[in-house]
Amino acid sequence: MSFRSEPILWIHLSGLAAVPLCLDACLLGLAVGDPVFPVWLEVSLVAAIGVVPVVWMQVQRPFYIFAVLAIALKQEKLTIQQRQILSLINTRASKVLAILTAVLLVTVLWQLYQTAPMVALSLLPREWRIVGLLLAGCSFAFANLFFQIPVSVMRVLVTSDAEFAVIKPYPQEKIAPDFTILGLQVNQLLPKLVDTHTEN
Repeated sequence: MSFRSEPILWIHLSGLAAVPLCLDACLLGLAVGDPVFPVWLEVSLVAAIGVVPVVWMQVQRPFYIFAVLAIALKQEKLTIQQRQILSLINTRASKVLAILTAVLLVTVLWQLYQTAPMVALSLLPREWRIVGLLLAGCSFAFANLFFQIPVSVMRVLVTSDAEFAVIKPYPQEKIAPDFTILGLQVNQLLPKLVDTHTEN
């Protein structure tokens, strides 16, 4: 089976659909009240909350993609192909890509900040500007998370078959210390696909 048929890759890629919703929530947070700090400080605050933790994770200990909804597949249950995928995710190129992605998202944040004064709807009283900034920061963090992980998945999907074939599986004993594993660890993450060609 081709590595591109790995279901978890497409599950995480679909996380891109959540990015616009998170950015909308960020915009609503930025729209609360009038600036109480200099522009550069407010943008830096939201960026620090929304970018630094996610990028730090992706650079230091990338997200373990064989996990979904607080459930993670045990490392000893990974196939060789799945460990090859992890090898692709934890590379220098992937870390550089994570940083470039963060820069792109910060430019999006700047556009949102400039647009915020034109937003008529505000969820909170005008006096709650700082709360709005915190809401914007948290929403922007989720936007980063739901964008960074699909980007790392796309890095895998664009790999050629020939390149993938020579990738060494990630050492099982290094997975736990080298990746951020979130959730309860289980023996099986997704139901096995039913073979529709089985003889009757």
